[in-house]
Amino acid sequence: MNRLTLIIIAALASVCPLWAQAAAHVQKTENVVLIVSDGLRWQEVFTGAEAALLDPKTGGGWEPQDVLRARYWREDPAERRKLLFPFLWGTMARQGQVFGNQLKGSVAQVSNDKAFSYPGYSEMSVGFPNPDIDSNAFGPNPNINVFEWLNRSPDFRNQVAVFGTWDAYDRIFNAARSKLVFQTGWSVPRKSGDVSRDALIEQLFRTTTRFDEGDIPNSLLQVPLIDYVKSKHPRVLFVGYGETDNWAHQGRYDLVLDSAHRTDHFVQELWETMQAMPQYRGKTTFIFTADHGRGSGPQQWKEHGVDEKGSENIWIAVMGPDTPALGERHDTPRVVQAQIAATIAALLGRDYRRDVTAAAAPISEVLPAPIP
Repeated sequence: MNRLTLIIIAALASVCPLWAQAAAHVQKTENVVLIVSDGLRWQEVFTGAEAALLDPKTGGGWEPQDVLRARYWREDPAERRKLLFPFLWGTMARQGQVFGNQLKGSVAQVSNDKAFSYPGYSEMSVGFPNPDIDSNAFGPNPNINVFEWLNRSPDFRNQVAVFGTWDAYDRIFNAARSKLVFQTGWSVPRKSGDVSRDALIEQLFRTTTRFDEGDIPNSLLQVPLIDYVKSKHPRVLFVGYGETDNWAHQGRYDLVLDSAHRTDHFVQELWETMQAMPQYRGKTTFIFTADHGRGSGPQQWKEHGVDEKGSENIWIAVMGPDTPALGERHDTPRVVQAQIAATIAALLGRDYRRDVTAAAAPISEVLPAPIP
């Protein structure tokens, strides 16, 4: 703060001590990134690879069990999870907070009664569950989301973007109405200005064999994402990586682990790219989570939904300049996915619930004090 600001604060404090207390913490977050690894279980996040699923007979892997164990197994769960998620546990947990380890009394859950993707993404971005959304094929989301709400503000207009591997994000975030920047599914990325690079990316999009008609590999998303951040400097981003869910549905636990490990690296790459830029350095908060959980057991881990017990359980990690570095949370009140929308807004100094009264309250523990 400059000297004039300090003089004004001191003068106001003399007549209004409560205002002085509220002004004591100057909010630093100017940019927020919400990142989702689709269907990634809390069990892997907090305890690493599951021993029984490293066996190809139950985990469906193509490599010998000893190869997977060498890559992802350690006897100590803390070492095992850091082996799988080095950035999450080496940086985000040290500098921020991680919710959802039910073994330590921290519960993070969806509040919708579906526990699959479209309802989950809608809940976290809108701020409340919509019981009418009962299929991933549901049409354009009728509810305004926090990204669209922010984009309507002059301070954020045309600085809010959705990057995701899945083309359903166009409906989930209602592309036609929201007017956000979208890079989703198999749509060829916008030009970066580097002619040879653009030609190569377009070739990769057009020639890569499609495992899924609506979902691209995570790696094809990462390149245009980093390019966009470097060239356009968005202030608010949604990033959706889909491979962890896709490989689980295919019964390939080995590739779930590989995808989870690479997603952790992608998050690290995005963080380091942004921290190297003055627009973002020391001014950016990351929220990293999942849209739903999965079942537990030799077959149940492959699926999710209300019929698979445990699919309602998720995890939420937050790191940024305003979030107290409390690490892995334990014995905390339950947090829910619906709180993410208002949390994004509050980190930016905005009151989302003023306009969307049905939205859940922000997660107070990750916000600067006093709570906006």
